Amino acid sequence: MKYFYVCSGCDKHFDITPDLMVCPQCSQAQREDEPLRGILEVAFEGELPRDFDPLDFLPVERQYFPPIPVGNTPLWAPQRLRAKYGFPNLFLKDDTANPTGSLKDRASYLVAAFARKHQIRDIVLASTGNAGSSMAGVGAAAGLHITLFLPKSAPPAKMVQALQYGAKLIRVDGNYDLAYDQSMAYSHEKGGLSRNTAYNPLTIEGKKTVALEIFKQLQQVRQTPDYVFVSVGDGVILGGVYKGFRDVVKAGLLEKVPTIYAVQAEGSSAIFRAIHNKGQFGMPVSSTTIADSISVDIPRNGYYACKQILEHQGRSILVSDEQIIQAQKELATESGLFAEPAGATAFAGFLKARTELPADANVVLIITGSGLKDIANAMKGIAVPE
Repeated sequence: MKYFYVCSGCDKHFDITPDLMVCPQCSQAQREDEPLRGILEVAFEGELPRDFDPLDFLPVERQYFPPIPVGNTPLWAPQRLRAKYGFPNLFLKDDTANPTGSLKDRASYLVAAFARKHQIRDIVLASTGNAGSSMAGVGAAAGLHITLFLPKSAPPAKMVQALQYGAKLIRVDGNYDLAYDQSMAYSHEKGGLSRNTAYNPLTIEGKKTVALEIFKQLQQVRQTPDYVFVSVGDGVILGGVYKGFRDVVKAGLLEKVPTIYAVQAEGSSAIFRAIHNKGQFGMPVSSTTIADSISVDIPRNGYYACKQILEHQGRSILVSDEQIIQAQKELATESGLFAEPAGATAFAGFLKARTELPADANVVLIITGSGLKDIANAMKGIAVPE
């Protein structure tokens, strides 16, 4: 397989190198307070075998990946939820089973492999919590130095995770967007490979493996996905899911990209608003949601994400914090899968949209993070006895 970058804006091709993050031409039109312009995605030439391994469908050779078991997460068949809602082909893609408890490990895994291949030891990023603890954990296995900019409002469990893994932590007195800006300034001044979501093209590429696994796991029961629900903040997981299914379609192994529901919290809805404004983003609105992992004012992958939704007839819906908390509790009680609020947002979206879906459809909910990462908000959905 031959891999290279393609600009999602102007379609120009580039070699994959450590110093290239966004399209040099399109990024010149970048304005403050808007999503990134000139997002690069990984393209390929060559034949993809039907029995492909997702790890071999990435632009870094296998020997550079660190010794930590990322990916190959379970696809659950939740019998009680299936019976309760009349969807016999409902599935849960359980990415809480990744080593640090979130889907973000998929991006960190590829970024770490890329750094090792190019003999880079330092990685810098901003995070609301999961990406930071993920990069710290995968970086520990890879022998990399991780510098993390983390808002002080991040759940303590995610901060503790990153510190346990040995990351250098810089706490930011502000939101994720401020942490992002500070991390970018730091990496420009001090050096190091930026793992910032969307800015580093490999974050989208790494996350596509969740779609590749869903395709292969459903193949085993001779099915293909019809609808996929995913929680959305900055739009990179959504972009990765689209990228993975698009690659399988390009390889001739899947007829079409499934209908993807981009589920956002009402208090952090920039992509939803843009979708209803023909893909255009207005001035940022301060985000307020209990789902910290998807709480962003400026979705860095916003233009790319909107482009995928609009081109592939995806859906964008909103759920309230109350619906998220209720979905978190119901998901745990009815299936045994304890998700953090952002992870349960996909289930909340399914509950809201289920009446418009065919009952016999193959529906996959991507559960992106463990509930143990944010106990404080989980307690809002339960009654603790005296």
